Amino acid sequence: MKFLKQNLSFFLTSCLVLAAASGGFAQADQPTAQPTVQAAQQTREQLQQLVAPIALYSDALVAQVLAAATYPEQIVEADRWMQQHTDFKGEQLGQEVDKQPWDPSVKALAEFPSVLANMDKNLSWTSSLGDAYVNQQQDVMNAVQVMRERAEKSGNLKSTSLEKVTNQGQTIVIEPANPEVVYVPEYDPWLVYGPPLVAWPGWYPYPGLYLSGPGMVFGFGFEPALFGGFGWGWHNWGFDWHHRNIIYNHNSYISHSRIFANRHDFNRGHAGFNHAGGFRGGSGFQSRGAGGSRGFGGASEPHGSLAPHAQPGTHSGAFSGFNHGGTARGFSSRGGSSFGGGFHGGGGFHGGGGHR
Repeated sequence: MKFLKQNLSFFLTSCLVLAAASGGFAQADQPTAQPTVQAAQQTREQLQQLVAPIALYSDALVAQVLAAATYPEQIVEADRWMQQHTDFKGEQLGQEVDKQPWDPSVKALAEFPSVLANMDKNLSWTSSLGDAYVNQQQDVMNAVQVMRERAEKSGNLKSTSLEKVTNQGQTIVIEPANPEVVYVPEYDPWLVYGPPLVAWPGWYPYPGLYLSGPGMVFGFGFEPALFGGFGWGWHNWGFDWHHRNIIYNHNSYISHSRIFANRHDFNRGHAGFNHAGGFRGGSGFQSRGAGGSRGFGGASEPHGSLAPHAQPGTHSGAFSGFNHGGTARGFSSRGGSSFGGGFHGGGGFHGGGGHR
């Protein structure tokens, strides 16, 4: 009897061992599950730091900047074009800008040369802003409102003879006091909101938009009627704050930029393709400037490569040579234009959209 029990015990143990081994082999034969790519979301604090330089602009100008930031390669091209054509003024400038193959938002910034130049000078910041708009649009809009509320509480955002600030529920709206003249405020984005913010790494304070010290002032005014006959002009831009949408030509603005990958689409298995079938974040795009066609990312560019670089699931600037946080590698020194810019020569320094 004792012998039978020992044999039975050995038999059962052997069966269990074989069953476990068989299960292990079956599991080893199964393909390993691929990890889900996680979107690299910026925090609320990072987004607030990111929008700080523009949050106190008039609504329509904020809309133009956010939309244009999704086309950083066109920002570079447009700023360079503006520097090369300082002889164009008023309606003639509008007619020549209208001929360019830029997005309407980039064309609109030709009305505010200093804002355009600032985006070129701080191209890594512009790139990060465009990336955030594509991937965290609602959060970016919320950050703008948070910063406006902070500036209002600090006493630096209020209605003046040049600007109208109104509270509509939880929304702060900023508009020109006179719809025929638009003023661009000058302020230190790291001081104007109350407790000092940490400056965006590598940030260059552009003259005409930057005020050394606390508070806010206004420079020259711009007359939007000069470009009123063009579909991309000032009066075609605004916000639907309720839905957190940019409004262009009475419709929600949709960027068709191919620079940034929509990481949410990538995570859903679309690998960065938009609904129209175009790849967001593809490389090798071409951009046409005043001197003909040139390929951004080519080795012939004088200040380093502008090859598009967008990897889903990472904090990416639009271009190689930029890391997250805004410092540039392989470009001209701090304060120099990414494409040989510098201050607008020939016609003097362009202020905050002054009369032309």
